[in-house]
Amino acid sequence: MYPRYPGYTPRRDGGLGAYETVLARAGFAPVAGIDEAGRGACAGPLVVAAVVLDPASIRQMPGLADSKLLTAAAREEAYVQVLRRAVDWHVVVIGADQIDATGLHVCNVSGMRRAFAGLRAVPGYVLTDGFPVRGLGVPGLAVWKGDRVTASVAAASILAKVSRDRMMRDLHERYPLYGFDRHKGYVTDDHVRALAEHGPSPVHRYSFVNVTRATGLVDPVDPLAPIDAAELTGPAEALVTSGISPAGALGENERRMDS
Repeated sequence: MYPRYPGYTPRRDGGLGAYETVLARAGFAPVAGIDEAGRGACAGPLVVAAVVLDPASIRQMPGLADSKLLTAAAREEAYVQVLRRAVDWHVVVIGADQIDATGLHVCNVSGMRRAFAGLRAVPGYVLTDGFPVRGLGVPGLAVWKGDRVTASVAAASILAKVSRDRMMRDLHERYPLYGFDRHKGYVTDDHVRALAEHGPSPVHRYSFVNVTRATGLVDPVDPLAPIDAAELTGPAEALVTSGISPAGALGENERRMDS
C-alpha cells in the first residue's frame, strides 16, 4: 500500500477548495478544472469550459457549487463571480452538426482538450469531471462528481452551463415552437411532443435516436438550411461556426478570458 502524506491529502472537511489547496502545496499550481454542459441534450450545442482559480479566491466565492444544484438566479450570480475572480478561463462551443458528424464523446473529449489548450498559461495540473482526458501534457485526475467536490470544476460547470443556457434562450427566439428557453434542449415531455408535432429543427442532433424517430413522423425543418448570422445575437452567434478547429486555435466559437 502506498504511504499517505498528510500534507498532500485533501481533507474531507476542506470544502470545495481542498484539492486546489493540496495540489498548490505540492507544487502543481496553477490547477485547471474542466467541465461541460449539454452532453445529455438532443438539441443545441455542447459547451466546454476550463477555469483556473487561485485557492485564496475560492473562499471569496460562497455561491460556488455544482451548477445543476443552483437556481438560475444563483448560477448567474456565481457566473459573474467566477469571471471576476478567475485567474484564467476559456469556453468552447461545439454545434449540433459537428456532434452528428463525429459523435458526442469525440466532441466532448476534443472540446475539453481545446478548452485546456486555450488557457493563456499551461496549468500544472488538471481536474476533470467524471473521466480522464489524455493528451493534455500535464498530470491530471478525473474526479467522480467533480463539480460537487472541487472548486475549479464547479466553476467550469457554471461557465459552461450559463453560457449554454443563454444560447438556448437566443435559439428560442428563432425556433419558438420547441420551448428551448424552458428545457434548454433536454428531453422533456413538452420537447418530445414538439418534436412529434413539428419535426426537428436545424439545431437538433440528428444522430440522437429520439430526433431520428421524429423525422419519420413529419417533414422536419431542413437541417442543412443556412442560419443567417444577422438573426442571432450574443452567444448564439457561436453556433453559426461550429466546426472543430485545431487544439489551441481560437475560433469564432470560442471565448477566452481576454476577449
